[in-house]
Amino acid sequence: MASMSEPDTIEDHHRLGLLRTGRGIGSAFPAAPAIPPTGVADLVTFSRDELREIFNLYGRKVANGEWRDYAIDFAAHKAVFSIYRKATEYALYSIEKQPALARRHGLYSVITTTGLILRRGSELGKVIAVLDKKIKLVAR
Repeated sequence: MASMSEPDTIEDHHRLGLLRTGRGIGSAFPAAPAIPPTGVADLVTFSRDELREIFNLYGRKVANGEWRDYAIDFAAHKAVFSIYRKATEYALYSIEKQPALARRHGLYSVITTTGLILRRGSELGKVIAVLDKKIKLVAR
């Protein structure tokens, strides 16, 4: 017979409460963990539509040779999309989503390496438009 810490058979798993029987065909599922989840659901993230807008801009800038790398960070209070000219440099710009600032300054902001806030607002397209400056022909 196996010790309590090392169950060998399915019967031992059932007896120790490590398996639950599923509906219908009687399949076995692992028991629910006693440890609470890690809080992944509490992270602030970018939605699919937000990422589409950001990557459309990013793709144009990569095609022009201006940007070369990016990083995405998710935290409990904000999500950050960082843009790099080279992989070994500091981020040129950071596009941040902070739900805590949604009513005061706007949900989104574009921030430079030095911490200068270029634009804030509640519409992502208008906020990141500051990074998508069109070249204008100037006549002398």
